[in-house]
Parts: sequence; C-alpha cells; structure tokens
Amino acid sequence: MKALILVGGFGTRLRPLTLSVPKPLVDFANKPMILHQIEALKAIGVTEVVLAINYQPEVMLNFLKEYEKKLEIKITCSQETEPLGTAGPLALARDKLIDDSGTPFFVLNSDVISEYPLKQMIEFHKGHGGEASIMVTKVDEPSKYGVVLMEETSGKVERFVEKPKIFVGNKINAGIYLLNPSVLDRIELRPTSIEKEVFPKIAAEKKLFAMVLPGFWMDIGQPKDYVTGLRLYLDSLRKMSSPKLATGPHIVGNVLVDESAVIGEGCLIGPDVAIGPGCIIDSGVRLSRCTVMRGVRIKKHACISSSIIGWHSTVGRWARVENMTILGEDVHVGDEVYSNGGVVLPHKEIKSSILKPEIVM
Repeated sequence: MKALILVGGFGTRLRPLTLSVPKPLVDFANKPMILHQIEALKAIGVTEVVLAINYQPEVMLNFLKEYEKKLEIKITCSQETEPLGTAGPLALARDKLIDDSGTPFFVLNSDVISEYPLKQMIEFHKGHGGEASIMVTKVDEPSKYGVVLMEETSGKVERFVEKPKIFVGNKINAGIYLLNPSVLDRIELRPTSIEKEVFPKIAAEKKLFAMVLPGFWMDIGQPKDYVTGLRLYLDSLRKMSSPKLATGPHIVGNVLVDESAVIGEGCLIGPDVAIGPGCIIDSGVRLSRCTVMRGVRIKKHACISSSIIGWHSTVGRWARVENMTILGEDVHVGDEVYSNGGVVLPHKEIKSSILKPEIVM
C-alpha cells in the first residue's frame, strides 16, 4: 500500500519555528510532526510514502533518510514547481501512487494529529464499495470549516457546505482520505482543491463515504492549536495507559520527558508538558502547558506556561514566559525577564521584558 502526505508550503503560521526547519520537521510531543503519521502508516502495512512538497525537499529527505532505514519504509518526494492546492499534487504524483494492484492509497494532510485509526478506515472503505473514503471529525465551531453532510447509517456523503452561516451540522473534513486509483482520473494537473472540486463530484455520484473519526483530532498548524493538540495527544496516551508518560513527585498530570533530559530538585512540571532530548531544567522551575524542545536550558525558578521554547534556547533565572510566547531556535531570555506572548525570531537575546504580544525581530 502507498500513501501521499500533503506537505505543501512554508509553514508561515508556525514561524519562528519554521524559520529553522520545514514545518513537518517541527517537533511535536518530542518527535517531528510528520513522523507521527509515517509511523502510523507503517503500522498498517504502507510500504511507500510520497511527500507532496514545494519547499526544501532536500532538507526533508536528508532528515528522513535515517527513519527510512529504521522503519523500513520507502520515502520519496514529489516536488511542485508552483503551488497546486490540495488535489493538484495527487495528479503530479500519479505515477508514484499507481501500480498494477489497483489497491487504494491514503492521503493525509501533514498538519493533522490524531490517533490515526487507519486500519478501521481500510475496513470501512472495503465495506461500502465506493470510490473514496474521508475521515470526518465533530467540532464545536463548525462555522470556521467546511461541513460534511452525510447519511448517519451508511456514511454516504450528501454534500459539502463551506463555512456555514447557520448550523447545518458539526462534522468537518479531518484531512485523512483513502482513495481508489480511479480518483486520479478525475484530477487535472493544475492548482485545484480536492475539497471543493473533486469530492463534491464524487459525492454527486454517491461514491463518497465518510467515517467519523474516533478519539481526538487537531490541526496543529498554528501555535494555539499546537498547544491544544499536545494536551489532546497526551490525554490519549493517558487513556491508553502509555508507559511513555512521566511519573514522580514533581509531575502533575500528563507529561512527556525524554530520557536524556535532566530535571533538578523542587521543580513542578505539568500538566501537558513535553520536554525534549538533552534539556536541562534547573531546580525550582515551574512548567505547564508548554513544549520545551531539544537542547533547551531553563535556569533556576523560571516559570513557563502556554508557550513553545525552540531548540537550544535558554530561559534565565526567575524569568516568566507565558501567554503563547514562542521562542525560535537559539533564543536567550535574560534573568528576571517577563515575556507576555512574545514571538521571538531565532538567535536573539532578550534582555528586557516583552509586556504585550509582539514579534521580536
């Protein structure tokens, strides 16, 4: 079986982290975002993953080389020279996706984090005998999204309503598809949208079916949703009684700590924290609802909440970092400095407080 991951563009919403690496390589819960997906695909027997990409393919491929060996899965790139939307990349990668077997292939949006119930999706797809299956997820605010209207019992998709003004339903496209190769015959090699152009046509022919995603779902393409996504992800590890979750007197709620990280005395860590490899957390530090990436040093009595601390950064003694502060790679926050929502570009030194949310160039 094969799969295509829609990697796409520049990851501007996750800057300054994406100034250092392409968005799919930004760490989420201590491993690159895209690895969560590749591992889930490998687990159900996918043998080849194609990355549809228009930005830094060399960086991606070089990085994923070691995982290709480790996971024994083939990873290739299909590079767009112009942005092709969400359907055009499928036409571009056609030759990589089709073989003689006629088996369906997966398509995933690279920003989506979930429990990836791909095995159930294969069963669902076989069961309905249609041409395409999509995952849908229930959301609280459907007006921000495209809503999928479907028959409850069969899952047959009736139509799509883009950003409805009045309530029509609460199920939205979750960005995970399983498609028969015949779907590729419907897509032209041009910038085109799978949600607005391809799926509605298949639905009109009654060949599109939707499966409601069990468990959590989040599009983690922007900081606020990234932080929420970490909470949901750790929550799901807790439900599965995962041995990966940290325990101890200084841990509150769900926390992930890489085994190479060092944590000092008298810290209070959690809930919803990920601490990456090689991090040093000095004594008396307080961390909650945050991600601390590889090689970060947090000095004594600093307090960090609802923030993302980029690779190899330092947070000084008694510093306070909160309210969706995002530190890019190699940022140094001085002692006793306060950051209230600062977004700091890589390789900067912050010596004075950031009192309101702003970008520090």
